[in-house]
Amino acid sequence: MSNKYLNFIDIALQVTRYSHLPLYSCKYSKQTYTQYQLLTLVLFKEYLGEDYRDFVDLVELMSSIQTKLGLTKVPHFTTLQKFVTRIYSAILDRIFKKTLDLFYKNGESVEVTGIDLTGFTSGYCSNYYSWRIKKWRRSYVKTSISVDVHKFVITGYKISGKPVHDAKHAKTLLSQCHRNRKSRYYVMDKAYDSEGNHKLTREKLRSIAIVPLRQRERKRIKGHYRKKMLREFDDEIYSLRNLSETMFSLLKRKYGENLRARKYRNQVKEVKFKVLIHNLDRYVKIVCLVWLRISTKPQFQKFISKLKMLPL
Repeated sequence: MSNKYLNFIDIALQVTRYSHLPLYSCKYSKQTYTQYQLLTLVLFKEYLGEDYRDFVDLVELMSSIQTKLGLTKVPHFTTLQKFVTRIYSAILDRIFKKTLDLFYKNGESVEVTGIDLTGFTSGYCSNYYSWRIKKWRRSYVKTSISVDVHKFVITGYKISGKPVHDAKHAKTLLSQCHRNRKSRYYVMDKAYDSEGNHKLTREKLRSIAIVPLRQRERKRIKGHYRKKMLREFDDEIYSLRNLSETMFSLLKRKYGENLRARKYRNQVKEVKFKVLIHNLDRYVKIVCLVWLRISTKPQFQKFISKLKMLPL
């Protein structure tokens, strides 16, 4: 059985090559490293949770990783930094769609999709230090994600740098999810309750949004689909929404809540890297489990046959 880090490198290389990323950034490139090698190294850096300097020092000790990537020498840490600044965010979106092909067949739909929102922040100073110097940090990078609650795979995301109402995020995210993988039910909390979201899911996406109503005492419920949701609300399906919160907890605990990048566009890319490596890591674990089930069965049968041959 191969090492989990080598398996991650294999899957990351495979997905990046299928994304039709140019081999080099331009015709004037020194052509020392391909963009596939650099992108895989950046994903591996986020997977390990190290900064650029420490990561380069670690890779210098990992001869098997260098061989797997075909590196004659390890790139300088500034080479990786410049690559992250240079790469287009749209390319990461394309690679993200390729990660979904690892889990779903062509035309396969999702039964229940959970949607939730959180924020990632810059970790350069604490709130207390900001209060002392009277220079406040920028607002959180607001991130909404959609999760397949059965396979625990991220199927879509929406990122913004300014405070936006959850319901507005939902419109973009729902349309993106539907393009990536159609879902029968979309499960969201009260913050996403709006007639527009219900109308979008019912009429355009041909799905059902399970959202509890925001009610005030002695106030009439407005909207045809909101009234319909009050009658048809399913508690059993809605309980699966907690798994989207579990996903955020996993992302922050495993890959870090703080963003190291200072520029906003690089912060967006860093969040996308976290989403990408979660899906890649999820696939690596599934492959390892399947391998274990296949490999242990013949060994167990051999063990039983040897026991039968022993004298009583």
